[in-house]
Amino acid sequence: MGAGACASGSPLRLAHGSFLTLGGAFSNIALMNAEQFLDALLSLPRLIGPEVSPDGRWVAWSWFGVGPAADIYVAPTDGSMPPIRLTETPEDTLLVSWTPDSQAVLVEQDRHGNERAQLFRVNLSRPGTMIPLTEPDPDYFLRGGQLHPNGRWLVYGANLDVASGLPIEPTWIYRHDLETGERRVLARPEKAAFCWPHLNYTGTHVLYPRRDRHPAGQQIWLVDIDGREDREILNFGPATKVFASWFPDGQRILFLAEMDDYRRVGVWEMKSETIRWLVDDPTRNIEDAFVPHRSRHAVIIEIDQARVRASLLDPETGEERRLPSIPGNLTPLAPASDGEWIGQYASARQPTDLVRFSLDEVNPESFTSLTRVWERTPLRPEDLAPAEDFRWTSVDGLPIQGWLYRTRGPAKGTIVYIHGGPTAHSQDHLNPQIQFFVSQGFHVLDPNYRGSTGFGLSFQEAIKEDGWGGREQEDIRTGIEALIAAGIAEPGKVGVTGTSYGGYSSWCAITHYPPELVAAAAPICGMTDLVVDYETTRPDLRPYSEEMMGGSPEQVPERYRERSPLHFVHQIKGKLLIVQGLQDPNVTPENVRAVQTALEQAGIAYELLTFEDEGHGIRRPQNQKTLYLRLAEFFERAFSSG
Repeated sequence: MGAGACASGSPLRLAHGSFLTLGGAFSNIALMNAEQFLDALLSLPRLIGPEVSPDGRWVAWSWFGVGPAADIYVAPTDGSMPPIRLTETPEDTLLVSWTPDSQAVLVEQDRHGNERAQLFRVNLSRPGTMIPLTEPDPDYFLRGGQLHPNGRWLVYGANLDVASGLPIEPTWIYRHDLETGERRVLARPEKAAFCWPHLNYTGTHVLYPRRDRHPAGQQIWLVDIDGREDREILNFGPATKVFASWFPDGQRILFLAEMDDYRRVGVWEMKSETIRWLVDDPTRNIEDAFVPHRSRHAVIIEIDQARVRASLLDPETGEERRLPSIPGNLTPLAPASDGEWIGQYASARQPTDLVRFSLDEVNPESFTSLTRVWERTPLRPEDLAPAEDFRWTSVDGLPIQGWLYRTRGPAKGTIVYIHGGPTAHSQDHLNPQIQFFVSQGFHVLDPNYRGSTGFGLSFQEAIKEDGWGGREQEDIRTGIEALIAAGIAEPGKVGVTGTSYGGYSSWCAITHYPPELVAAAAPICGMTDLVVDYETTRPDLRPYSEEMMGGSPEQVPERYRERSPLHFVHQIKGKLLIVQGLQDPNVTPENVRAVQTALEQAGIAYELLTFEDEGHGIRRPQNQKTLYLRLAEFFERAFSSG
């Protein structure tokens, strides 16, 4: 829990009078060695993708850490029983959607993180039985998956031309007949883009995004379930993004439009084809909005300085009820069948939990845990380091925020953990990798550099002024300098690591900064040559590179070259450990092969750690254990050798 969320010895109510006492003077970490503490961290379930069933009686989610790979769990929203395990598999299984009757979930599974998903149905009445809906290990990327109310049609996106059977660049929208096997193309976007279609609850229309007009824009299209009429309905400019979702009535659409340096919330009426604005306030940083089943309110999610601030908005009256600020982050998901609400709650000292709460009493001590996550671990909140707000000013005067985690006692050094994205942000939440570093004697800084979400649209868009490898890297550098100036970090004892864009930033740091500032780097699945990355990544990610870099490698070749760490490896003076998942379709292993050649030509020593059964990021607990132990040893050795 965050500071003040649960006082020492206070209870978090589990269910129907059952209590688990948190806090107290006793700390379990004192009795554990490094491997035992790491095992405890990695067996602590990590929750993603929760969804409340249409009838409000169940909530489902994917849990990492409960086995060799992620699996699906469900729990009743009344808290009457512990979670039920629906799958137990050797591969990551992720929740996709509920069936309309709330009797089953659709899930996806790939092989070793290659992101080539197969869809399955799992009935609540038959845990452990996964019914295949699509083919295994396809040569295309499948997006989404919803079952039509008739129980026969499956709607999803795929970069597949079903007529030829060959993969294509754009993602088309399909209606798959599960009885006959027929796949009908409902819509054919022209250009590649990430596209997750949404079927309305009545089964008449499919909502989906296109990025045909400009890499930085996104428009919303609507197609009927037979594919007869496919049309654009929301367009606020070729380079403007719009995000949309259905109201439960299947006749209205709630949308979020990025306009004039902020996001507006509106409603589009299908019958009248008119727009009505609900929230138009440049002072608010709204990052999500949706209308759950059985609710007359839209959930409005604001992110204020990387903290969640939620409210409920009545679309008819405009009346808005803001939930009180509490320690940690609470995201309302949907009302339960009895009118209480289900939400996601987390902080650096509170594993992500699904909780039941009343709108009349929104505070952690009154929450009912539906996952009962604290029953699954010997750890307690006091065993975990809190996230402290740390701020500094970058080279151009831009204020930057990050989360500082301090070790207990003298520090061996400081590790800068850089989040991926870059269009994402780090919150006050429990990160096992950070917590392990802290337990091993390292301070950790988790910076929210420009380009991060959570600080307003202007801050997010600022990264495009330079493109990748520009002033956002200076935001990280000045954060290190601020730590040194504050006496928290020591020159020559600072290292950097991160996954994806965090890996790229680690490459930028070790190739551009002296060892007094960055003594060691451990890039994980990070881009090294932006041209190679563009050419080998998934087709739906190339528009993102073009948006961030101001064009394709053909259009702005010098910028791609200047911002590729590969061309600066001769400047490396610190220690280097390269980490890569060999099934990664996002930042492919070609990035590593290219940089290895350059390193060897420059005579630069490096260490390499690869995982055959991992994709974009190292997610399997046994592999995370290998990685985290190696990272701690690598940084300690690097700081000692200086």
